[in-house]
Formats: sequence, structure tokens, C-alpha cells
Amino acid sequence: MATSASASLSKAVKQQYMELPQGDKVQAMYIWIDGTGEGLRCKTRTLDSEPKSIEDLPEWNFDGSSTYQSEGSNSDMYLIPSAMFRDPFRKDPNKLVLCEVLKYNRKPTETNLRLTCKKVMDMVADQHPWFGMEQEYTILGTDGHPFGWPSNGFPGPQGPYYCGVGADKAYGRDIVEAHYKACLYAGVQICGTNAEVMPAQWEFQVGPCEGIDMGDHLWVARFILHRVCEDFGVVASFDPKPIPGNWNGAGCHTNFSTKEMREDGGLKAIEDSIEKLGKRHSYHIRAYDPKGGLDNARRLTGRHETSNINEFSAGVANRGASIRIPRNVGQEKRGYFEDRRPSANCDPYSVTEALIRTCLLNEEGDEPVDY
Repeated sequence: MATSASASLSKAVKQQYMELPQGDKVQAMYIWIDGTGEGLRCKTRTLDSEPKSIEDLPEWNFDGSSTYQSEGSNSDMYLIPSAMFRDPFRKDPNKLVLCEVLKYNRKPTETNLRLTCKKVMDMVADQHPWFGMEQEYTILGTDGHPFGWPSNGFPGPQGPYYCGVGADKAYGRDIVEAHYKACLYAGVQICGTNAEVMPAQWEFQVGPCEGIDMGDHLWVARFILHRVCEDFGVVASFDPKPIPGNWNGAGCHTNFSTKEMREDGGLKAIEDSIEKLGKRHSYHIRAYDPKGGLDNARRLTGRHETSNINEFSAGVANRGASIRIPRNVGQEKRGYFEDRRPSANCDPYSVTEALIRTCLLNEEGDEPVDY
């Protein structure tokens, strides 16, 4: 099993230093999405006192030519603090700070999808849109081989691993437990976790979150997962189909509701939204992975609990459909629906914005409206 060299460094020695007092100073780790739309970057600055809100955090900058975000001749990018969390690695009073990225001219970078998402969420704030996203991922060694798999072969076929218990069924639970506790400490709205269908594949759920909080909380949960895996010397992959063949892919099923859907008789609003989604399938497929649908094409085959990428479908309790209405929602005639199309490496800002545009702003056609 290939693990990183850093993982073999003594954590006990490190802990001696981590326990040193830091006076009134606070370490703020600024986090941002890089030019790939999938990678996360971070760096830390010292503050003179503990920030109580986003307004207390200064803007900062970084070299965008080293993050696929600009060329070297004009490389300064601005970091705009957008959401603040407790730091589970350095602990209180230190902070994690999720940032938007602006170019030299103060316009958003191509992978800053938060800005338009926030604008769209503000337009429908009175409808109280709630989201819950189910983030699947795969634990890999540093050589790209799934954690715990035989070095020159495959584990037994799928069947015993989903929600499995035991050393021969659950691969890497320590990482899952550490990540869960770290998210709770940070203030991330994590609401559950489970082992998935493929061995070394896991899922955590974040929500319910209202509006822009969904994207903020999921991105910070991903950052925390990457950092936890770093400590263990392994890699968390959000690739939607890490292992070709008869193995499940990885998605990010997105549950969505509005105040109207959650109230008595809300099933009508749910069905209306699903009808609108059916007329805009190709727009959503483009919004649901960072490569405009190319990544998802490897996953959405109509097999392994997925729908076919070229067809739209919906059904009660149907895990082979694009949209699933949970059975209890069908019975109670109110609640939420689940969009099963987003890929594991989707940008939650893009996914949640697309749902609002189609379901609540009644947009049609293949392009988003510019407000």
C-alpha cells in the first residue's frame, strides 16, 4: 500500500509544538478553488485577534500563475473571505476561511462560480430553498490504487461492502471517523456517513443547508477530507468513475426542496419542478460536472444505480432514474426530491444554481439567463 512520506513523520513530535500557547494571535487559513474547478489551495496568515465575523477578515492575494488562474506577467489574484469555520487541525481560536477569487480587475475568475450562485440564491430567498448533498469519494494510495485492494488484482465482487462492518468489508474507516469529527468541530453541517457499494468508496452527507450555505459547507467538508487524508498518507478522489468495469461510480446526489414543497400538498410543486427539469436535461448535465458532462459520461451509463446520461427519467424510489422521489414523500404528498445526476467532482455552486434557475426562476433553453 503506497502512502506518502509525510505520513511516516512522527505525529507525537508534531503534537508537542501544536500544544504551545500562541498568545492573542490567531492563525487564519485561507482556502480557495483553483483554476481546475476541482482542486483546493490554502495558505495561512496571522491575525492580531480572533475574528468574530467575515467582516473582520482582511482581503489577501496570491500568485495565480501557479494555480492555473493567470499568466505570470499579471498574476496577482484577490482572495475575498466568504465563509468562516473553526479550524479542527489547529483548534480554537484559529479559523478556516473559504474565499472567492477575483482577478486583477476585480472580476471573478472562471472557476469562481460562487458569485453568480449567491446572486441567484438571493433572488429566491423568500422561497427558502434547502439542499442536502451526498458526497461520494474513493480512498486511494499515493500510487492511485484503491486503498486496501490487492496490489495485483481485485477484491471480491460488490455486495458485502455497502454499509459494511468488519476488516474484510470496510476499507479505511479511521479516515471517515476522523473526517466526521473534524467537520462537526468546524461547524460544517455534516449529517451522516456510510460505506459505499465499491470497497474503499465512502459517502458523507451535508445538509440541510439553505441557499449559498450548501456550496460553502460542501467545499469546506471536501477541504477537511483532503487534509485528514494527508495526515494518513492517502488520497481522497472525487473521480466519478475511478475504476472502470463492473464497479460503482461516485456521484453527489443532490436533495432539493422549497418551503412550498415541504408544506401540505407540496408534491404538486415537486412534480412541477421535475417537469421543468425534464425539458432542460442537457443544460443540467453540462452544469453537473466540471468538464461539461464528459466526466459524468463515464458514470451515467444506466448501470450501477445510474440513469443514462442521454435520457431524463423520474420515479418514486427508483435509483436508476435521473430524479428520485423518496417513497415517504410520495406517501405524505410533501417533502423533497433527489437529483441523482451530479458527479462526485461537481461544483456545488453550479449544481444548486442550476436547480434554482430551472425550478424557481422558470428558465428554459440551453443557456442560463444573465440577470
